[in-house]
Amino acid sequence: MSKEAEMPRPNEPIPDAELQVLKLLWATESMTSRELAETIYGVADNSTVGTVSKLLQRLERKRCVKRDRSQFAHRFSAKVSQTDVAGRHLHSIARKVADGSLAPFITHLVQAKKLSEKDKEDIRRLRCCGAGTIRLC
Repeated sequence: MSKEAEMPRPNEPIPDAELQVLKLLWATESMTSRELAETIYGVADNSTVGTVSKLLQRLERKRCVKRDRSQFAHRFSAKVSQTDVAGRHLHSIARKVADGSLAPFITHLVQAKKLSEKDKEDIRRLRCCGAGTIRLC
């Protein structure tokens, strides 16, 4: 495999199998590959641990997880937030559907009344911080 093929693509969406691992890591402080395999597959045998290890290697290459090598059984934790990953997916679909524009998606959510009260409150709390940066206040 070439070095170019191994480089992370930060704006690409995360495949479902890798996303399942990330969701578990977001919910916990850290997990071993064996703990992840047990949680995902209900059993931690060579096959399931091997599959999870491969998913973790991919996520590590993409800089989505970090590995703690301080113990015999390495522990993994999420390095990216759920918001970051959601943004990756949203921007990917926006490129495909609306030439990169997010306006049709926001318009749809507002018009279809698909926003929860919490979503509306989070939007109200958004503030422009200059240089095109927006943050939740």
